[in-house]
Amino acid sequence: MPDPPDWMTDRIPPMRTVTLETERLLLRPFEPRDAPAVHAACQDPDILRWTTLPEPYLPEHARAFVTDVAPTGWREDTAYNFGVFTRAGELVGAMGLVRITPPGPEGRLAELGYWTAREQRGRGHTVEAARAVVDWAFAELDVARLEWFAEVGNAGSRAVAERLGFVMEGTLRARIPFRGTRRDAWVASLLPSDRGRTPAVPYLPAP
Repeated sequence: MPDPPDWMTDRIPPMRTVTLETERLLLRPFEPRDAPAVHAACQDPDILRWTTLPEPYLPEHARAFVTDVAPTGWREDTAYNFGVFTRAGELVGAMGLVRITPPGPEGRLAELGYWTAREQRGRGHTVEAARAVVDWAFAELDVARLEWFAEVGNAGSRAVAERLGFVMEGTLRARIPFRGTRRDAWVASLLPSDRGRTPAVPYLPAP
C-alpha cells in the first residue's frame, strides 16, 4: 500500500485541547464546572434572540454543552469551542470554530461564532478573544477560509466581525434556521492574508 500524502500525516496532527492567553483573557475548553455560568449567561434575551440556542435555555442544556457537545468537537476535530474568561475567572462568553471541514491539500474551511455575557459587553473582550482564535486557526488548523454568518440585523456581531477584518460578501436568503422559520443572513470571510499571513495554499482571486 502506498504511503499517505504528507498533508494527511504532517500538516494536521491529532488535536489536543489547548489554552490561549491574551493580555486580559484566558481561553480554554469548557469544563463541567462551567455549566452554571453558561446557563446564567444564556438567560439573556439578546443571546437567545440572535443564536440558535434552545429557548428556554435550561440547566440541562448547559450541562450537555460543557460535558458532551464541546468535548466531542475537540475529540473529533469538528468544532473547537473555547470558554472565554477574565483573569479573575469570570465567564466572558463563548468563542468557537464550528463546521470545520476535514483536512485536505487545499486547506480547510471553518466558521467563527461567539456570544458574550451581557455584563461583559462594551469592553473589547470579544474582539480580543476572537483575534487569538483566528490566529490559532490559521497557524495550527490549516484554515484557508474563515467564515462568519449572522442573522440580518445582528449589528453587534457584525461590528465584531468588521473589527476583525472580515470582508462582507453579501446576504444569503433563508440561510439560518430559527425556531420554525428560516432567516436571511449576512456572510463575510477572513483569509490568512487578511491577517498578514502567507497562505499555505495559493489564492487566485477572480480578475
